[in-house]
Amino acid sequence: MDFDQLETFLEVARLSSFSRAAERRFRTQPAISAQIRALEEEVGARLLDRSGGKVSLTAAGKVFQRYAEDTLEQRRVVLISLAEMQRVPRGEIVVGANEGTCLHILPEVFAEFKRQYPNVGVGIKRLEHNKTLEAIMDNSCDFGIVSLPVNDKRLTVVPIHRDELIVITPPDHLLANHDKATIAEVVEFPLLLPKVGRTRDALENLFHEERLKPTISMELDSSELLKRFVAVGVGVGFIAHSNVVEDLQAKVLAAVTLADASIQRDLALVFRKDKALSRAALAFIDIAVKLKTAGSAVNAG
Repeated sequence: MDFDQLETFLEVARLSSFSRAAERRFRTQPAISAQIRALEEEVGARLLDRSGGKVSLTAAGKVFQRYAEDTLEQRRVVLISLAEMQRVPRGEIVVGANEGTCLHILPEVFAEFKRQYPNVGVGIKRLEHNKTLEAIMDNSCDFGIVSLPVNDKRLTVVPIHRDELIVITPPDHLLANHDKATIAEVVEFPLLLPKVGRTRDALENLFHEERLKPTISMELDSSELLKRFVAVGVGVGFIAHSNVVEDLQAKVLAAVTLADASIQRDLALVFRKDKALSRAALAFIDIAVKLKTAGSAVNAG
């Protein structure tokens, strides 16, 4: 058996699905199945129960899961220890964040990190808020970038970025002629909203406080899709300002600030308190804090 097989087994066990594990591992489902079969033949036991339309761990699989987790953790510790001996960040870091953060907040952080530490591999897991926190806790991510608040006392939280929610419209929309609009004026138009998440919760609270009943045209699980549908006139939407800077410059979208409400989005870098971070991970945190807090200060000014 090898480390790749162990990682595949753990992914299938976590997700209870060969197909979803194949997506996460960027493999075909037959390739994942072949790895699991080879592993089961080598250990001489059935590790996963595939009956009943759902994948679950057998008794042997539960024992093997602990072995696999311990083995991969020991491998990580050994690699970190050897890299630390050279006093140069090496190895790999894995970061979890949602789509908008990956596309609009982190690119300059990744670019600067790779410029300073070209020998460190960087893995990105595109996950929503709760899934990012789960990945941090099960050690499949070294750390994540999520919106605040984060109330889990097992986690260290380092604020790195502040953003504000704005209204976006097509350039020829009635609201596009105004720099500001009240929330009551905005909800007169069909709305495109995030399906779930902190932004959706904040908006629902605002509608409730103002006793407004908006007409929801679409609910979307992608900030990029939301922008595209707003651009073609399906409705108006709410989004973090940093997610639309390029679209506004290109005049694909127009932005309107809420005149009677302010919804801020604070992002933080989060990791386990009991996790011994590698030199590479600490270097990434340092770069993220310096770049993004400086950027937030400029935007606020």
